Amino acid sequence: MPSRSMNDSWASSPGRRRNMQANRSRDTKPELEVRRALHRLGLRYRVAIAPEPGFRRCADIVFTRARVAVFIDGCFWHGCPEHGRSSFKHNADYWPAKISSNVVRDADTTERLHQAGWRVLRFWEHEDPIEVVENIRRAVIAKPGRPSRE
Repeated sequence: MPSRSMNDSWASSPGRRRNMQANRSRDTKPELEVRRALHRLGLRYRVAIAPEPGFRRCADIVFTRARVAVFIDGCFWHGCPEHGRSSFKHNADYWPAKISSNVVRDADTTERLHQAGWRVLRFWEHEDPIEVVENIRRAVIAKPGRPSRE
C-alpha cells in the first residue's frame, strides 16, 4: 500500500504535523497534578488502562477495586463548551468533525462503562485540581451500591 503524501494528510504543513504529533495522550500536566494529589492522600490507582477487558478505550486514572474510571479531558480535543474552538484557520473541514467524533466517542465510552457497573468521572483540564481530587476521593471511598453525594 502506498504511503500517504503530505497533501493527503490532516495536517496543513509538516511543521504543524510534528507539533500535533507531539501532543501527549497521557501524563499531561493536569493529569499529573491530580495523580500526585491522589497519591498524597494514600489512594492507589492504575494509569491509562482499559477498565474492562477487551475494551479498547483507556481511562486516565482507574480505581479497579472501587470501579471508578476517571477521565481528564483536554479542552481542545474534547470540545469544552468554555474553552473549545468554534472556528479554525487551518483544515476547517477536518477539525470540527474530529472534535465532534471525540465527543460522541466520549459519551459512548461513558455509557458502556456505566452499563458494565463502573462509576465514570469526567473533568475538564481547566478545572481546579483540588476540587477534582475531592470529587474523586468521595467516589472512591463511597460504599458500592450506595450513591455518593456530589
